[in-house]
Amino acid sequence: MKTHYYLGWFNNFFPENLGRVLQEDITDRKSLAMISSNPFFYEDDGATERSWLDQAGIMFDEYHLINYRVQKEDAQTLIQNASVIFLLGGNTLKQNGFLMEYELSDLIKKSRAVVMGASAGAINMSAKWLCSKNFGYKVEISSVYDGIGLDDFSVLSHFDLENNIALVQGELSPLSEEMNIYASNKDCAVRVKGDKIDILGNVYLISHSKIQKLDETLSTLVFGPKQ
Repeated sequence: MKTHYYLGWFNNFFPENLGRVLQEDITDRKSLAMISSNPFFYEDDGATERSWLDQAGIMFDEYHLINYRVQKEDAQTLIQNASVIFLLGGNTLKQNGFLMEYELSDLIKKSRAVVMGASAGAINMSAKWLCSKNFGYKVEISSVYDGIGLDDFSVLSHFDLENNIALVQGELSPLSEEMNIYASNKDCAVRVKGDKIDILGNVYLISHSKIQKLDETLSTLVFGPKQ
């Protein structure tokens, strides 16, 4: 069953309820493949995102960082063999270009791994996303980019949504006529497991130009015995 986590950003660590559900979902812990969002900047090593998993008690036998230091064919093999694929936060455009250049998107879609993305990574996991200067991108003309397309919706992640509701609604209205958009800021998660979508934190749904705050469901899930 496919399992995807679209994360915002966590200033400290995962909330306990998110950590528990990740523990339940991530049963295979042989290999973590992290995809850089700034692949030329080798110091961008995913230490923050990895610390979130460490704090939740989720450790792997192998850790791999995929950037331009890794050959294209080797990167593809790492994705194919990964237990968990984590698209790191940072530069959405650079990560998007890297995914295309290294031809990773189809491999990620076909993978049986749990796929996670934080901030930029979450945006690139989605079907489409809006690149606009109003969202902090250094562009003059707004454009819609294709993401990996793990699920048929769009994501706006780690944006100061609460203070910019009208701006966000106006910017995303055209795309929201085509597909649902999940918008969130920090300490948030959208989890897709099979056909079910669960929500953690303040997440808004923009659909057909209307915006509404979604009820949290991750905090009400019933867990098995703690590992």
